[in-house]
Amino acid sequence: MSATIIDGKAFAAKVRGQVAEHVARLKAEHGITPGLAVVLVGEDPASQVYVRSKGKQTVEAGMNSFERKLPAETSEADLLAVVQALNADPAVHGILVQLPLPGHMNSDLVINAIDPAKDVDGFHISNVGLLGTGQKSMVPCTPLGCLMLLRDHLGSLSGLNAVVVGRSNIVGKPMAQLLLGDSCTVTIAHSRTKDLAAVCRSADILVAAVGRAEMIPGDWVKPGATVIDVGINRIERDGKTKLVGDVDFASAVEVAGAITPVPGGVGPMTIACLLANTLTAACRANGLPEPEGLTA
Repeated sequence: MSATIIDGKAFAAKVRGQVAEHVARLKAEHGITPGLAVVLVGEDPASQVYVRSKGKQTVEAGMNSFERKLPAETSEADLLAVVQALNADPAVHGILVQLPLPGHMNSDLVINAIDPAKDVDGFHISNVGLLGTGQKSMVPCTPLGCLMLLRDHLGSLSGLNAVVVGRSNIVGKPMAQLLLGDSCTVTIAHSRTKDLAAVCRSADILVAAVGRAEMIPGDWVKPGATVIDVGINRIERDGKTKLVGDVDFASAVEVAGAITPVPGGVGPMTIACLLANTLTAACRANGLPEPEGLTA
């Protein structure tokens, strides 16, 4: 009996459709167009592709897209000045500084210069603290996308055992906070966890966000568990470059109750949630009700 495949691509398209409907209503009823500004420093090819995709999907959702492309040798002070100008611009509701930044820049300093209300990546220290204490915050896009997929597939998550493998600030830690917020019993596991296999086998919900190709085999998965694979790893196989997750899909799909594929699982949800966060930020900035079903 193989697992249900959770189609992140289809669900992300649905989320983007909901965002577009809300945006159209905001324009028609309040004359407000949400705006997302993306700042790209340097020529990193993967970042350039990602930024192009973000810009395209922003416009398709009916929002304003602002791009600030700066050369790699831009000084930190000049980048901070760009961020401050965007903070002060009322047409901009969301600001995203594309990571990684060039080595001469302090990423934490730059991220924390963004107005927390416009920090649609959810990385600002204020948003991290608000999320950790269960208050209203901007939530990081990838964990928010995972939570939406889980709620859509399972309904209530209350009382379920959730194991998050990975403790990064971008996925692992905020994912654990979101699952706690939905009343799961949460374990954060990582490379130093003793008997990681046994910890993973205890999970009704297993979220793999460790960044190591196919690290979690099928026999680490509890029969019937829901597996969310956040990993995107490029490997060489049979003379071709392939994208694989942190979970060995071929063996896990035989054991799990449901699983996200790579590609086509969590990935598309990240940009969909970025658009949802920008919409939420625009609503909050104007004292309007937040869009239902598009927040944590």
